[in-house]
Amino acid sequence: MKKAIDIMTKEVVTVGKETTVPELAKLFATHSIGGIPVVDSEGKLLGVVTESDLIDQNKKVHIPTVITILDSVIYLESPDKMEKEMLKIAGTTVGDIYTPNPLTVREDTSLEDIATIMSEKNVHTLPVMRDSELVGVIGKRDIIKTLMS
Repeated sequence: MKKAIDIMTKEVVTVGKETTVPELAKLFATHSIGGIPVVDSEGKLLGVVTESDLIDQNKKVHIPTVITILDSVIYLESPDKMEKEMLKIAGTTVGDIYTPNPLTVREDTSLEDIATIMSEKNVHTLPVMRDSELVGVIGKRDIIKTLMS
């Protein structure tokens, strides 16, 4: 059974929180990848930014549904969610749009477990960690490549 170390991309493209959205888009296009780990100045993993995060910047804003009863306003959905969406849409850097605290896998994680995580958690980019060090990344394309061999 193949493991993360067998299928991961070892030469990981990373970005910092200060990377601009246009620079990020260029990295996605140049490297033909769907997700990039976000690291701090010491290389510590902070999160992941994906093509979906860029696409989210161009979506319509969903206004939360509210009802009024006796001069009270009751939100049927979280107004915090709308605030997060607005910040993401207006974002100009990776720090504005990335997802912090990503799911990760270890080098010895099986292909079956990786596929299960990706499918059940709707995650398409998984950083591969050795202790607290980023050593690789697995994307949807890496899984598909293993199916060809």
